[in-house]
Amino acid sequence: MPRRTTTDSPLLFDLPVGPDFSMELSARRAGQWPVAGADEAGRGPLAGPVVAAAVVLDPERIPDGLNDSKQLTAAKREALFVQILATSVVSVASSSARRIDRTDIRKASLDAMRRAVCGLTLRPGLVLTDGLDVPPGLACAGRAVVKGDARVLSIAAASIVAKVVRDRMMACADNSYPGYGFGTHAGYGTERHRDAIGTLGPCTLHRMSFRPFRQDALD
Repeated sequence: MPRRTTTDSPLLFDLPVGPDFSMELSARRAGQWPVAGADEAGRGPLAGPVVAAAVVLDPERIPDGLNDSKQLTAAKREALFVQILATSVVSVASSSARRIDRTDIRKASLDAMRRAVCGLTLRPGLVLTDGLDVPPGLACAGRAVVKGDARVLSIAAASIVAKVVRDRMMACADNSYPGYGFGTHAGYGTERHRDAIGTLGPCTLHRMSFRPFRQDALD
């Protein structure tokens, strides 16, 4: 596979042009099989849950075009979402705004990821997660992969599932909480969203521990 060198990065390593299945196959040779990829969507928004997904791909039926969900159009994500569900073992979990406020976004994200892995009907031998952290409490080995959604096919698949599920949840929230535009911005801090908060005030989906809601941001 062609590779590009990120000489402007302080990490100073080569990144693949797109995700591949090499980490999964390496784990398989080491006896850690099956391998699940795990990722989350929604750490940054002002409102709504953080959603995590865990995916075990079938090596013989990997959908074409898997990539970091942020690099795909909404239409492509939806198409791949259907293919992933049809060919893979998938589990999804979420942490609500209230859970995020009770702990913090990192802990809530990792807990959602752990519950997504626990919900798989096929117990993995290894979990590959996107980012710097492995969720505590896994029943198997875990490995965190920096920029994993752009490097590892299983993590890319999980990123797509998490993103599509969360976007659909926020579209439904738009019907229950009209006026905020959740179906358009999915809870992110866009100008339209901030203007709506200024007019309507926060609703139960808002993360009150986030700026601009938390008390120290108001003082």
